[in-house]
Amino acid sequence: MKSNLLIFVLFLASSLTVFGQTIPYGNNKAVGKYVRINGVNLYYEEYGAGEPLLLIHGNGTGIKGHRPQIDYFSKKYKVIAVDCRGRGKSEMGRDSLTYIGMADDMAKFIEKMNLDSVNVLGRSDGGIVALLMGIYYPQHLKKIIAFGANMWPDSTALFPESVADVTRERIRAEEMLAKKDTTKNWYVERQRYRLMEFQPHITGAELGRIKVPVLVMSCDRDVIREEHTLFIYKHIPNANLSIFPGEVHKVSTFNPELFNSTVDRFLSRPFKDNSIRFK
Repeated sequence: MKSNLLIFVLFLASSLTVFGQTIPYGNNKAVGKYVRINGVNLYYEEYGAGEPLLLIHGNGTGIKGHRPQIDYFSKKYKVIAVDCRGRGKSEMGRDSLTYIGMADDMAKFIEKMNLDSVNVLGRSDGGIVALLMGIYYPQHLKKIIAFGANMWPDSTALFPESVADVTRERIRAEEMLAKKDTTKNWYVERQRYRLMEFQPHITGAELGRIKVPVLVMSCDRDVIREEHTLFIYKHIPNANLSIFPGEVHKVSTFNPELFNSTVDRFLSRPFKDNSIRFK
């Protein structure tokens, strides 16, 4: 009887881990690894098998923020999640954070991992990085999904409240640095908020250089202006558009079923270009 109970408990624990309920994404000692890229150690985790899908997180999170996506996509893809420099378990390095620098990190990561080409899913700041990869490193990409990205940092792209929040947090980080406060790594915090406050600066002409299929995604309750998302979509030659009604910037966490199924449909089906409008 005790033997059967032990077997059942072990089976249950194994099942919970398999179904992603207990896997410590972002701090999984069983699969977590480091790779040296551009002078810093970047931390990454891999799950599943199949066509590679690279996940790039937003500014304020890391691999752990991808939990709903890893759980979903690792069932049919080889999911590769990376902590961008200065976030999660990756080193910051001596350089200031830049979007183009992170895009170069990801391109060199793909090369270092001997991957021919990958699909890329980038959320928020990760969407910016993904689009920059499409502009400067197209040879490494199959398809891009860019959610909640902005091409410049002012209130013509984002709503004023969001711009003000970023400036306020950057000033707070600088004040805490001046006080030599140790409750957080305020140097990295300042870098993060300076990144959002003063970058990126991507033109329509640059977006026009992206040739791989792109799914441009946002919500009608996002921090990004709807017209700015349309600007991105209209300037990428091979783009599809998805704007979720009534959803917010954290839709990938708050409504992962909607988010993941939309992304999966784009990845798993042939790209539908503009010719369909005329059929």
